[in-house]
Amino acid sequence: MKSVFRLSLIVFSLVFVLSTLSFADAAADYKAKCATCHGPDGKGDTAMGKTMKVKDLGSDEVQKQSDAELTTIIEKGKKPMPAYEGKLTKEQIDGLVKYIRSLKK
Repeated sequence: MKSVFRLSLIVFSLVFVLSTLSFADAAADYKAKCATCHGPDGKGDTAMGKTMKVKDLGSDEVQKQSDAELTTIIEKGKKPMPAYEGKLTKEQIDGLVKYIRSLKK
């Protein structure tokens, strides 16, 4: 019984650490690829963001979109945003979608 509990605890801890690292990777990807226009908080309050009239990623308008819609926008781009398909992995794009969800107001 103790060994099952220990094994469960180890598995849970490993999953937690990996999910935390994954979110940290998504934050780093966001900072590298998105923050120049969307800003560190996703509000679009940057010089570039204001010029291009980017949407606030925490807004209801963005947050109501499905994960599939956000994934497509990241992959294919949406003028003036460039496409990231082939530049980011599927896992990185999935992480960015989760990161965008964390910006919800």
